[in-house]
Amino acid sequence: MSNKMAEEYYGQKESVRLNKYISESGYCSRREADRLIEAGQVRIDGKTAVCGEKVFPGQRVTIGRKVIGQKDEMVVLAVNKPVGIICTEEKRIKNNIIRFLNYPVRVTYVGRLDKDSQGLLLMTNNGDIINKMMRAGNYHEKEYYVTVNKEVTSAFLEAMSAGVHIVDKEKNMDVVTRPCTVSKIGKYKFRIVLTQGLNRQIRRMCDALGYRVTELTRVRIMNIELGNLKPGEYRKLTDSELDELYELIRDSRNVGEEVSYEGCRKTGAGYEKGR
Repeated sequence: MSNKMAEEYYGQKESVRLNKYISESGYCSRREADRLIEAGQVRIDGKTAVCGEKVFPGQRVTIGRKVIGQKDEMVVLAVNKPVGIICTEEKRIKNNIIRFLNYPVRVTYVGRLDKDSQGLLLMTNNGDIINKMMRAGNYHEKEYYVTVNKEVTSAFLEAMSAGVHIVDKEKNMDVVTRPCTVSKIGKYKFRIVLTQGLNRQIRRMCDALGYRVTELTRVRIMNIELGNLKPGEYRKLTDSELDELYELIRDSRNVGEEVSYEGCRKTGAGYEKGR
């Protein structure tokens, strides 16, 4: 893995010679490191290393079964969350996403999908990514395909795109959603691109207009697409995806947030919390 996001995570800005990397870890001297490399006992990302090779930020160096280095590998995963899996870290909840994924490195989710929804979920052990992507004031795009219980009309599309007034007295919620991009892709199906993440936002918007969501799939978060991942499958983001994501979030900033509504962040445009 060699990308700008990993460089920041590891605090390593440049590549270093393998023997220096090993010696600075405290494992052995450079001379002994050279001997180990020549003997074929050193691997980089699972491949046998050669003398003079360099280690780039985020790469995994091993000697035998021992991992050389100080930080865990930076992990950013694209996951296709199935219906029924809950985005929570509560261990007492049986179908929580952490237990379902069972990834060997501790990761958590970036923005939620509700239990009845499916599709793209990003999971990572890089807290900086989470903080920057969850700031609503930066208008990060999330795209969904939605099926409803009756025909999608032009009036419905117009109302959804203009912004919908959502009221829920029990949740102390009274907000007009941001204008968004909506288009019809089937008799009962539409595509919607949001730049905010109110709790169960799309379902609430549809309810307010007399529609009921029967299926909801998130297919994109910013530059990351669900692609051909099947429910329950995951993959690591590529270096090119991470570099593009880095550029998109590098200037993200807080915009006068206050905590309210079940831990959601309230901004001028509403409450920020995953679907």
